[in-house]
Amino acid sequence: MSDTPKPPVLVTGGAGYIGSHAVLALKDAGWPVAVIDNLTTGFRFAVPDDVPFYEGDIADADLLARIFAEQGMGSGIGGIMHFAGSIIVPESVENPLKYYHNNTAKSAALAEAAVKAGVPHFIFSSTAATYGIPESSPIAEDSPKSPINPYGWTKLMTEQMLSDVSSAHAMNHCALRYFNVAGADPQARSGQSTAGATHLIKVAVEAALGKRDHVSVFGTDYDTPDGTGVRDYIHVADLANAHVLALEALIAQPDRSLTMNCGYGRGFSVLEVLDAVDRVTNRPLERHIEGRRAGDPDSLVSDPSRIRATVPWQPKHDDLETIITHALQWERRLSEIRGEG
Repeated sequence: MSDTPKPPVLVTGGAGYIGSHAVLALKDAGWPVAVIDNLTTGFRFAVPDDVPFYEGDIADADLLARIFAEQGMGSGIGGIMHFAGSIIVPESVENPLKYYHNNTAKSAALAEAAVKAGVPHFIFSSTAATYGIPESSPIAEDSPKSPINPYGWTKLMTEQMLSDVSSAHAMNHCALRYFNVAGADPQARSGQSTAGATHLIKVAVEAALGKRDHVSVFGTDYDTPDGTGVRDYIHVADLANAHVLALEALIAQPDRSLTMNCGYGRGFSVLEVLDAVDRVTNRPLERHIEGRRAGDPDSLVSDPSRIRATVPWQPKHDDLETIITHALQWERRLSEIRGEG
């Protein structure tokens, strides 16, 4: 990017886990930023005090029009980073209509408002769940898309919608498909704060700090070296940085849209993650072996070749113990914020 003033960016779901880190990454890179979040799962404390905050719904066209007017500063919103949505896979199976409403219908309403306001760039928080159970691993972007749950379908449908919108209107987009996001801001400014989270590293650090009495290991009979599921864990700060670079890429080539995996291209098994937590904390976790969960693939590892070839993304935290250390640091900070012992 040149030295010309950067246009403002609206972050939807900016009080949530990944969205709040994107806000920090944008601020650190000198972008003006505003946040809209309905605080259903987000936290007001996750948004810096100097960032304009709007509590409300992304499907509220009148509110969006007001945000665009108030934050446009005469040049219009430069882009939208869209993180707002529901993300719990089992809940999507139990309550699919909630997910199609929150993730697909509301994304359509947001895209409609963006087109009406002339927003030129749109970055979408997608997921490796669009691939379903992969035929092979690592997984490239052109691998078959066959979601096995409503959550994955809502994301894939939104990707298709944005592709069609970009073909019909003057707005390009980037869909970033995340693998397993973990860790926290290295300066402990934000982290994963959701109660009852199911992400392995979040669960493990809670157990390490006495907030849980054990960690469940779901299945030890997978076709992997130690029998437990293998996943590609990406540090949330590296992921947030990828969003900023993706925005710059959209601005540099406004006639091009992008779809890119976000992962490191290397997987760790459940037991390897728990062993790493043991090393970082110097104490063993209580482990309970349980049966498989439906729909869990043996291995889910990204092929990150495209993102590395497309944007100058150089991960700074590609180390499992670093990810765990930052997650632990945030978990302690979260206890302070909540006044826990």
